[in-house]
Amino acid sequence: MAYEYAIALTGGIATGKSTVASLLMLNGMRIIDADTISHEILDASSAWVRENFGEEFVNGSKVNRTKLGTLIFSDKEAKKKLEDFLHPKIRAEIEQRSIKQDSFKFPYLIDIPLFFENGGYDIKESVVVYVPKELQLERFMKRNGYSSEESLRRIESQMNIEEKRKRATWVIDNSEDLKHLQRECEDFVDKIKKRSKS
Repeated sequence: MAYEYAIALTGGIATGKSTVASLLMLNGMRIIDADTISHEILDASSAWVRENFGEEFVNGSKVNRTKLGTLIFSDKEAKKKLEDFLHPKIRAEIEQRSIKQDSFKFPYLIDIPLFFENGGYDIKESVVVYVPKELQLERFMKRNGYSSEESLRRIESQMNIEEKRKRATWVIDNSEDLKHLQRECEDFVDKIKKRSKS
């Protein structure tokens, strides 16, 4: 059975989820990354992307994710079409990897950016990487160089970070510096290890 020992790792755009995932791995946690899986599946489906969205969204055998991202964040129908195609494939792959991880009988993380938005994963517990929305916007603009308008549109395409925080089993706070974040990650791993021993 999949997801028996799984904990969903989620957050919002520019909350620092990738950094947290790396820190948790350094602390010995195993992670299944939904984003990596979706990139692999998207590139393997470049012919489908070319057929459905056009030649300009594909470079050779790879999908131009930046261009495709701009399209789907501004066109609801295109977004739905892509998600309806990708999500079942991503879910099936995550499930396969989860069954393998469950065989170790120890908690592991599944990094799912849209865990609360999309539902559909029978995972009981979750940890949210949290930063307040103003800081999220500031970091996103700095990282991606988008206007505040475009940045806000992307952030608001996801569930509000405060709502995610309320729903989470645990919260890792990333509103300060890296040292603070390292401590937050170590504390979280400690809690998981202690609980697994009891």
